[in-house]
Amino acid sequence: MSTDSASSDPKPPKSHPFRRAVIRGFGVVLPPLLTVVIFLWIGSTINHYVLRPAKWIARETLVWVNNDTVTVVPGGVAPPDMKRLPSKDESAPQQYVPQQVFDIAAENLGNQTMPYDGDEVYRIYIGAKYLKPTVVIPVFTCLFILVMYLLGKTMAAGIGGWAVQSTERGIQRIPVIRNVYSSVKQVTDFVFSQHSVEYTRVVAIEYPRKGIWSLGMVTGESMEDIRSAANEPLLSVLIPTSPAPFTGFTVTIKKSEAIDLNLTIDQAFQFIVSCGVVVPPHQTSAKSDDALPAPTDTVGPDTELPTTSGS
Repeated sequence: MSTDSASSDPKPPKSHPFRRAVIRGFGVVLPPLLTVVIFLWIGSTINHYVLRPAKWIARETLVWVNNDTVTVVPGGVAPPDMKRLPSKDESAPQQYVPQQVFDIAAENLGNQTMPYDGDEVYRIYIGAKYLKPTVVIPVFTCLFILVMYLLGKTMAAGIGGWAVQSTERGIQRIPVIRNVYSSVKQVTDFVFSQHSVEYTRVVAIEYPRKGIWSLGMVTGESMEDIRSAANEPLLSVLIPTSPAPFTGFTVTIKKSEAIDLNLTIDQAFQFIVSCGVVVPPHQTSAKSDDALPAPTDTVGPDTELPTTSGS
């Protein structure tokens, strides 16, 4: 037997330094960037589906309340202290608005021309005088928070909870939509629910079978009937899934089968979200590659190889 046949296993190829640097750069940039993008998306969604409709309703209401447009038939007497709007047809009835409204609208036309209709002039006037961004954003933000507060208080009451449950039962009967709604509700309940699960400690259990260890969060001592059947102390354990720990499995195990881990809840979640990549420093192996013993199967020039006898 030659020494070439006893060569060691090939080592995995090392990644290129440029590639490693690029990956590290993405690891540094992506978390804050994605955080900003998510908040911008939330703000854009609220602006598009809440702020704009509310602003439109407020503007139309103020136009309806403040509209003092006067229509004068051809040959009629023009009202005093009012400005005539341009018209496409001089033989048609003419519209007049107060001088102040006309002046403010004219200052805020931008690249537009003065509208022929008094309602449009008042929309520009109301937007420039009452619905400026410096006023709208703080006021509507406070109103939005107030509405969410009142809605939350209402949902906590009996009739509010009944209304929510009735609506959810109706949604659950609609195909496709119920799947999307259930997924979104799980995420929002995990993020916004104040009745969050209180984890007591982190444990390791053999799940889903012997020999496979999973991290779990102890949530309680399970149910009395199960404890009576097992005739020993039990634990209720939530086993989160990677990389989205807001879903998982709830299992009941014997207390003697759980191993308490020296981990905080945050460290356990970091481990789960990173799919096992982020390990707390005190849980990493203290041995380095230099401290590992040399392999015993290395064949040298002075090594006597065993001989085999042929049949």
